[in-house]
Amino acid sequence: MIIETNSVHEDSGVSEGYLGEFEQMVLLAILRLGDEAYGIRIMEELNHRVGREVSRGAMYITLDRLESKGLLASRQGEPTAERGGRAKRLVEVTPEGISALSKSRTALRKLWKGIAPVLDGPQ
Repeated sequence: MIIETNSVHEDSGVSEGYLGEFEQMVLLAILRLGDEAYGIRIMEELNHRVGREVSRGAMYITLDRLESKGLLASRQGEPTAERGGRAKRLVEVTPEGISALSKSRTALRKLWKGIAPVLDGPQ
């Protein structure tokens, strides 16, 4: 059994409790979309950029989880006629979210270092 913690290894300075792949993708899509980031647009961005189709349920559960972790913040946009007068839930990545993405990128770069020859195979 793996237990996720938020401790820091003194010898490496690397924090545990890294972002999952989908969490990273969602946060990166939000950063790309800027002020226009909301559930459906994020889903479209993921489909366009990486070919990943995401259900609404998975998207909104992930947005809620990221917000509860303090990695993103949400606010209500203006009601629009195209949505029957309903407002969009706009989201933005917090400074903590930026930091989490940076830590994940650093960790992945360390793991990827030297792997290209294995993936590329014999020439």
